Amino acid sequence: MFSLGIGSRWLSCRGPFPNEQKNTQTRAGIMLESGCSSETVTMSTVKSPAEKKRLSLKRDRRNRYGENSKASRKGIRAGKQRSHMKERRDVSEILATLGGSVTETDASEADALAKVHTIQNRRKAFKKRPDTPLGEVLARKLSKKS
Repeated sequence: MFSLGIGSRWLSCRGPFPNEQKNTQTRAGIMLESGCSSETVTMSTVKSPAEKKRLSLKRDRRNRYGENSKASRKGIRAGKQRSHMKERRDVSEILATLGGSVTETDASEADALAKVHTIQNRRKAFKKRPDTPLGEVLARKLSKKS
């Protein structure tokens, strides 16, 4: 039994001959080949710590809405549901005002009014907003301190 650690991945193999494992350089990374498995491990092209930090501040994101980052999964669904429910409720209220027998002009007016309400609701409806880049969050924190 032997294990080989590369980056965040580990290759474990139950083989009698660990010396027979070979590394093959490929364009995408290092290809590990052994008697029991083979996998490709890609490596980062960024080598300097300053460049890694700059990319991290640019790519990493933070939730500034004031809730737990995991709560967004439920909050996004709930926000969409609320806006869809409001849309259906408004249309049903408009149609409820019509009553029993309806003339064609009343029906077309109700239809036009329902479409107007739907368009207005969609403009105000829930929209997902992306999290803020970490660099902006840290800059804002620093500006508040000084």
